[in-house]
Formats: sequence, structure tokens, C-alpha cells
Amino acid sequence: MEASSSGITNGKTKVFHPEGGVDLQGYQLDMQILPDGPKSDVDFSEILNAIQEMAKDVNILFDELEAVSSPCKDDDSLLHPGNLTSTSDDASRLEAGGETVPERNKSNGLYFRDGKCRIDYILVYRKSNPQTEKREVFERNIRAEGLQMEKESSLINSDIIFVKLHAPWEVLGRYAEQMNVRMPFRRKIYYLPRRYKFMSRIDKQISRFRRWLPKKPMRLDKETLPDLEENDCYTAPFSQQRIHHFIIHNKETFFNNATRSRIVHHILQRIKYEEGKNKIGLNRLLTNGSYEAAFPLHEGSYRSKNSIRTHGAENHRHLLYECWASWGVWYKYQPLDLVRRYFGEKIGLYFAWLGWYTGMLFPAAFIGLFVFLYGVTTLDHCQVSKEVCQATDIIMCPVCDKYCPFMRLSDSCVYAKVTHLFDNGATVFFAVFMAVWATVFLEFWKRRRAVIAYDWDLIDWEEEEEEIRPQFEAKYSKKERMNPISGKPEPYQAFTDKCSRLIVSASGIFFMICVVIAAVFGIVIYRVVTVSTFAAFKWALIRNNSQVATTGTAVCINFCIIMLLNVLYEKVALLLTNLEQPRTESEWENSFTLKMFLFQFVNLNSSTFYIAFFLGRFTGHPGAYLRLINRWRLEECHPSGCLIDLCMQMGIIMVLKQTWNNFMELGYPLIQNWWTRRKVRQEHGPERKISFPQWEKDYNLQPMNAYGLFDEYLEMILQFGFTTIFVAAFPLAPLLALLNNIIEIRLDAYKFVTQWRRPLASRAKDIGIWYGILEGIGILSVITNAFVIAITSDFIPRLVYAYKYGPCAGQGEAGQKCMVGYVNASLSVFRISDFENRSEPESDGSEFSGTPLKYCRYRDYRDPPHSLVPYGYTLQFWHVLAARLAFIIVFEHLVFCIKHLISYLIPDLPKDLRDRMRREKYLIQEMMYEAELERLQKERKERKKNGKAHHNEWP
Repeated sequence: MEASSSGITNGKTKVFHPEGGVDLQGYQLDMQILPDGPKSDVDFSEILNAIQEMAKDVNILFDELEAVSSPCKDDDSLLHPGNLTSTSDDASRLEAGGETVPERNKSNGLYFRDGKCRIDYILVYRKSNPQTEKREVFERNIRAEGLQMEKESSLINSDIIFVKLHAPWEVLGRYAEQMNVRMPFRRKIYYLPRRYKFMSRIDKQISRFRRWLPKKPMRLDKETLPDLEENDCYTAPFSQQRIHHFIIHNKETFFNNATRSRIVHHILQRIKYEEGKNKIGLNRLLTNGSYEAAFPLHEGSYRSKNSIRTHGAENHRHLLYECWASWGVWYKYQPLDLVRRYFGEKIGLYFAWLGWYTGMLFPAAFIGLFVFLYGVTTLDHCQVSKEVCQATDIIMCPVCDKYCPFMRLSDSCVYAKVTHLFDNGATVFFAVFMAVWATVFLEFWKRRRAVIAYDWDLIDWEEEEEEIRPQFEAKYSKKERMNPISGKPEPYQAFTDKCSRLIVSASGIFFMICVVIAAVFGIVIYRVVTVSTFAAFKWALIRNNSQVATTGTAVCINFCIIMLLNVLYEKVALLLTNLEQPRTESEWENSFTLKMFLFQFVNLNSSTFYIAFFLGRFTGHPGAYLRLINRWRLEECHPSGCLIDLCMQMGIIMVLKQTWNNFMELGYPLIQNWWTRRKVRQEHGPERKISFPQWEKDYNLQPMNAYGLFDEYLEMILQFGFTTIFVAAFPLAPLLALLNNIIEIRLDAYKFVTQWRRPLASRAKDIGIWYGILEGIGILSVITNAFVIAITSDFIPRLVYAYKYGPCAGQGEAGQKCMVGYVNASLSVFRISDFENRSEPESDGSEFSGTPLKYCRYRDYRDPPHSLVPYGYTLQFWHVLAARLAFIIVFEHLVFCIKHLISYLIPDLPKDLRDRMRREKYLIQEMMYEAELERLQKERKERKKNGKAHHNEWP
């Protein structure tokens, strides 16, 4: 559930109308619309003149050579002790003015002690740590780079030292230019194409009608959201030589807090901490323990004594809490632009994808609920369930050795009805719909991502060349070769060494998959053994429902094994990834992500695959059962079919997994933070109220996961697999996923805003390797749903009976009246005297008719015992088998053709966005050219006045 970037708009945006003029900050320009030509939309010379005049009036031009002197003092040599009275409540306003700004800044914990230098980054270390020399060299080089530093000890532990860093304007400008940070330089010009008078009248009537309609409750109130100026401006890579082009109202606020922290982090990653080659970077100091933590500050408290409606937001964190992380706004769109501004593009893209996925689940959940309700409404008219419930004279063979009794087919009436709720005439349609839905979801996400990338200036952004991982450098520092890009020597890993490591890693992956298969095999043995145990149970409720009890307990045990193996898999994936020695952080992250997903996916779905495609398929028949290790008889399906077991497996695993994940996501950081506060109260006494500065409050919060957004993405991707792979067997999966995601969005938002330290604002163009995994799951879902419908469900056997063997055979009909006699035709006859000694039941079945039974029935298409080939396959079995194979081939080819057709018809880039991008590029070129021309003309005039004119001068 998300809001498009247009949901947070600037009320001052100016629009060009073809029949009027343009009002730009008080300047009215009349435009002549030309009939054709590349500039037929607007007269650019008048527009640019107006922009230039506006720039003069608002005084946004700065002198490039102006020396900016910072009032801050670099007093890092003096360590300020913590003072319990030096800080108070951190309720600072978003924009403070007047003479009280320094005093207010001193008390909110976001500035240096002088109240003028904003804290851009925090480093934390312990005085007792022995890495003193490295820290001294590192901090000396920090000062050499121009960063200003101030130190302060903790209020609760004098051994903990906080290093506060501030980047002056000169440093920010220099590194922003090196990092190609895009900054706003002109307001965007929106062009509305000429409309006919008839269409204009229709638009007026529609707008009048909309006034009577209620406002969309999902949209956020625009008045509570800040004016994010950069969203309505053209941006370009920052350049100090062209600083007069950029919109700079205030140098202190030109770079927002997230950008300032990103620039400081960039600097810290390139500062040496030891005299020598490649001994640089903050990450290595964090790894070797020189520093305990490094993080940017939150912008204050997320709570306020005053209402946001009456007094406004105290800061962006408070605003995010009220309009995004609060449970009261669970139905609202997400303020993605504000999330991006506070947490960066990488985290903003995650929440944009999560909101898009949640929104796309609405139609899938609605159709799945419709399929379920269709099964409910047609339950009384289902001929198959009627025959099962009325089959009191059909005695089924025991489902296990000795202890399992004979049972009437009518005893499984309830299970037959429940099976019909999921396996009905609409199931095939729903499977096709979900396969198409997965494709539409991914294709439209491409378009949505393109819009977000345009709005967030990510279209032309490319990741800079990554640094080599310290572990890779330490391992291969003796072998070097020239980097073809930078021309500098770098560590080199031989091809044979890389291949050998990959082989060992692949062997480890294969071994862990074998461990998963062994765990599934153990569950199979448990099911085989406990069926007989539950069949001999004293309680009649369990004895009569031995198969359901076996399935339920097996699923719960399987869930516990899954959770235990997940802990093991994380350690194994980490070990194997480090063994591979990836060169860069992105390579390490992609390798670890792929391993963890593969482990988790196999672990979570292996038992589901067993139940869907193997349970009851290779059991043999009465008198000739197949056995494990020639001892345990393989488990059979329930008389009403195997689909009920698959439904139970998916429902229990999905509900338990999502509930556990949500509890751990919020419960673990809450408990950890509560424990930290409890220790502080015990040390200082519950009666003494301590007001911590912001850096100490953030230090006491939990750090973001070591793997970044990996856990969040993994949880959603696994859920996507549950929603699509076996959805034909469990149509309510999209509904459960939708309900979970509505909670998940607010849980993650609450966690990011209140329970975690502020993560570093990182940039990203898309969701990375996860998109390829989603495409793979979409392809796998088509195959698995085809097999579930063809093999697990009774859809194909019913169609074959209706068209070939039923009362309507040869008539081309397949209604409920054509299904009369289907149950009897799908059951084979077995002579009880042909039982093996170890399979012969203890009861002779005399409790049904008063005399010992001679025959019983079982699910299969086999000849009776008195035929020429006893218990051989009938012709109907081969017809059903051929129909199943044909259905799989036709279903897969049809769905894949539809998927590819949809992918082809839906362009990755919306047409209006493509036009906007082209037009923006054209306008930017015009503006830059005219601005440069004006500057050169001014310089020429000044030279003439000063008598310094030169010949052959351009222009």
C-alpha cells in the first residue's frame, strides 16, 4: 500500500497552459503556441528570461570564490564529560529561526556544544580498547580531510566515548562533486497538451462531480507533509564551478541530513588508519574492534507532548511515526518520498516494493476468496461429496498394518466436503489467474520502479566501482595485477583457486540439501509409524481420525525442524560464502543471498513437495504394498484424496511461519531495548530521571541487521512462493498473505523508526538479485500448479469419467448429473483373504454386517481379483494418465504463452514517463545553454567596462 510521488506535491508548482500564460513567482508570461516545430509547446526564451529574473529577485546566486568561514571549533582534543543537566527533551522543530536557535540546538542533542554545527555522524569506542594508535591516526586524518570533531563521554559509562563529526560546507561541496550527488537547480516545468473544447467541458463536469464524492481515505493529508522541494525540481550532479545554477536558499540546509551522513561515511571509508598500503576504511576499524559502532543520528524523538494536528511535527522522525509507523494509519498510503528522504533510496525502494506487492495482492485475495466461496455455495450440489456421504455400504480397506480398522466410506464425508471447498470447478481458472497475476505483478513493478527511479533521480545513477573486501585483500595481497579501470595494482585471485573454492562451496550446498531431504525422510517415517499408533489409541476421537492427527502433528514437528535448521543454514551459508572469498561487498551479498534463499526455500517447501507429488503415489496396492527398508508400509492418502493433507500443510506452515516472523521482528528489538533501559534504571535509580542526548539514545537502540534488508526481503520472497507455487491447492493463501503484509508494513515501519538506529542512507536503482528470484518463482509456480491440478487433485479423473465413462459419455457434457457413479468407478475391489500376514487387520469386519467381510475397496483403477490378470491396471487408468500428461503440457504451454505475451505487451517504461524524460532533457539543455550564455555575456560586459576586452572573444 503505497502513495505515488505525486501524493506529496508542492503547492507552488507552476503549470504551463497552451491557451494562457505561465505564472512563475509573480512573473506573468504570455506565450504564443506555434503550430508545429520542436519548440511549438512553449517559447523558451521568455521562460528562461523569467527564470533568470526570478533568480535575481530571490538572490540564490553565490560567489564561487567566496570563502565560507565556519563558526565551529575543532575541540576534539578536549573530552567533554557527560553532564546530566546538559541535555533536555529533544523536541526540536523542523525549521527553527530567530536568535534562540543556538540555545535550542545546544539542548536537543543534534549539534555540537556551540549549537551551530550539526552532528552528521557518530563514532563510538571504549577508552579501554587497545587499538589506540590506529584511532589516533584515523582521527588525525579525519581532521586533515576538513571534518570537525568533538568528543564526549557517556552519561552511564565513562569508558564509552562518542566522537561527533561535522562536515563544513567546503567539505560537503568538494565530496558532493566527487560523488556526483544530484541536487536541485530549477523548478520542473509541467506541460499540458492542447485539449479540444469538448474534452475541456467534459473535464470540467467530471471535476464538479468529484467535489461531491468523499475524499480517498487512503491518502495522507498534504498539509501534514513537508514540502520536499527536490521532488519538483530538475536535478543535476553538483558542481562548484556551476554553483550559481543550483537553488541554494541556505547553505546549512542545502544538503539534507541523509545526504550529509552519506558524504561523511564516504569520506570515512577512504581515510587511512595506519601508515601503509591499503590500510584504510571505517569498516575495517569496526571489524577489528577499534570502534564499537558508527551511525548517523535520528532527527530527535519520535514522540511529542503536543498533537501533530495542532502543533505540527517536531521533526521528520516524529512525522514518520505519526503518518507511517503508527497503527492508526494502517489503511493509509505510505509517504514514500519522506521515507526516501529520511532512510535513503535503498530502504525506500524496499517499502515501495512491499507496498506494491501488498496492493497487487488485493485482486488475488479477492479471486481466491471467490473460489473458496464458490466451493461453499456449490457444496450441496456436488455429486461426488453426496455419493461419499451416502456410501454407507462401501467398506474401505485399512490404511495401515494390523491396527487400522475397516471403515465406511461415508465416515470421510466431512473430509470430502472440505476437499470440495478447495478442489472445485474454479480451481483451474484460479491457477491460470495466479500464473498470469505473477507476471503482471512483475511487469507492472518494472514500470512502477521506473517512475520511482525518475522521481528519485536514479535513472542515470550508476554505482561507483566498489572497494575490495578487507578479507579478500588480506588473503591475496601477495598477488597483484593492474585494475583495468583505475590503473592501480590490486590483489588478484587465481582462476584455479576460485574454481576450487566454488566446487567446495557447491559441495557444501549439496550436503545441506541432503540434510533437508534426510529431515523430510524422518518426517515420512514418523508419519508411517504414528498412523498405526494413533489407530490403536484409546481415545475414540484420535482413533477415528488417525490420519488427520498424523498429518497435524507431522506438520507441527516439521515446522520446529524448519526453524531449527534455519539457524544452522545461516551459519553454513556464512561459512561457505566467506570460503568463496568474494571480491567486493555486492558479490558477497549476492552469493550469501542466493545460498540462504536456496536453503530456506528447500527447507520450507520440501515436505510440501512430498505431500503434493509423492504421498500415496507409490504405495502399491493391498496384498502387495511397497515398504521402506522392507519394514514400514508407505502412507496412503485419505479416502477423500490427498489434497486435504496438502491444504493442512500449507495452512499450518504459512500461519505459524508468518506469526513467528512477526513476533521475532518486533519482539526481539523491543525486549533488547527494554533490557537496556532496565539496566540504566538499576544503575542510576528509578527515581532519578536522566535526559540522554540524542547520540546516547540512538546508541542504546538496536543496530540494523548485519545483512541489511536481507531478512525483510527473504521473508516476503518466501511468502510469494507460498502464494504462487501451490496456490491451486490452497486458494486462501493470497488472503493470508495480504492480511500479514498489512501488518508487516507497519511492523517494519515501527521497527525502523523507533527500535533501530538510523541506518545509513544508501542509494539503489532496484531490488537487486531478488527480482531474478521472483521471476524464477513465477516460472516454477506454473509447473507446480499444473502438476497439482493434474496429479494431486481429482480434476482430471472427474473430467475423464464425465466425458468417457459416465452417464453423459459421448454427449460432450460434464455437469453434476454426469458425475453419477463416479465414486464407485474410482474404487477398486480387493479380496481380504489376499492380505499379507503382516498387513492382515486384527478385525475381520464383522461389526459392519454381522459376518466377516470378504471384500473391501481402495482408491485405484485396478481389475478385480477374479479377472484374468488380478489387480492389473484397467483401461480407465491409462486414459486418466494420458489426460493428466496432456493437461500438464497444454496448461504449461498456454500459461507460458500468456505470460510472454503479457511481458511483450507491457512496456517497461510508461509512455508518458518516456515523454517527460525526453522533454526534461531538452529543457535542461536549453536552460543550461541560456544560463551559460548569459554568464559569458555578463563577463564580456564587465571586461569592456574595465577596459580588458580582448579580440576574437566568444561569443
